[in-house]
Amino acid sequence: MRRFRKTFIRAGLEALYLSGAHVWLRPIFSGVGAIYTLHHVRPARDAAFQPNCHLEVTPDFLREMLSHLRAHDIDIITLDDMHQRLVARNFSRRFACFTFDDGYRDNRDFALPVMREFDAPFTIYVTSDFASGQGRLWWVALERLVAKAQAIEVEIGGLPVRLDASTPSAKCVTFQRLHDWLRALPGDHDVRREISALCTRHGIDETVISRELCMSWDELRALAAEPLISIGAHSISHCNLAKQTEDTARIEITESRARIEAELQREVLHMAYPYGDRAAAAQREFVLAAASGYKTAVTTRPGMIFAESADHLTALSRVSLNGHYQEARVLPVLTSGAATAMWNGFRRIDAA
Repeated sequence: MRRFRKTFIRAGLEALYLSGAHVWLRPIFSGVGAIYTLHHVRPARDAAFQPNCHLEVTPDFLREMLSHLRAHDIDIITLDDMHQRLVARNFSRRFACFTFDDGYRDNRDFALPVMREFDAPFTIYVTSDFASGQGRLWWVALERLVAKAQAIEVEIGGLPVRLDASTPSAKCVTFQRLHDWLRALPGDHDVRREISALCTRHGIDETVISRELCMSWDELRALAAEPLISIGAHSISHCNLAKQTEDTARIEITESRARIEAELQREVLHMAYPYGDRAAAAQREFVLAAASGYKTAVTTRPGMIFAESADHLTALSRVSLNGHYQEARVLPVLTSGAATAMWNGFRRIDAA
């Protein structure tokens, strides 16, 4: 199913590009700007099995994206500037904002040098438990254990299952089945329990992953002094907020901000919902973010920013720079708004 989806999206992007439909859809669906979602920026890896590669782009692709925006006279601005433009209804120029989720060290090592080349500001949304070295990046742990295993035995839905992991293609199928199963579990404590059991069984130390991949508070303090960088909040534990009680969700939203402000001595006014799709962030979370004093909060629901987005500042859509689609020909389609319009059934705003 996931492979079909990827093929379908690629075919759609190609069709929009080759037909030129993105050109005539641009005036209707490009909106006033866009917020771009990234996670990792780092050189391409050689491994045959990379199930999380959609979460990473190369420095060269990021550079191509920035060049494309500059060539089309699109302002690259901060989230504060975007907020100001939306509130003031100042839409004389189109804009782009760049946001990086989770707080990965490669944002500093590989993204920052590229952003400096273009004098382009960006925001890093920090998960406070990751910065403390206590968080669990379970999707990375899952990749590592599937990569190591030849077969995985697990109980799904009360039934014992043996999953093949003997080849790269089998590993991809097994990873996706386990990933979907874990995302569908009732709570984050269930995810932690199951992934911890699998890691123990297959000799994977999940406790070191956040320290290995994510910036520490000391690193973030040094990075926060960089004029191009602002820091936003991404919850305490990177949990699915929609599956939490209202009190727990409120604590995740407010306490993450308080921790970052205490550690960095910087005001935090913007947040990103973990996962950010409809299953992880909806009306309750949008209201909680607004009540917690955030200027903006972003989802991963695909979409451009429109004038009407000013009425939904804690339910903003973004455009993913996806590692599966790193061709230059994709860029004019992405910035036209045509791809996200088709994905959303040609709705401009998805904030329900």
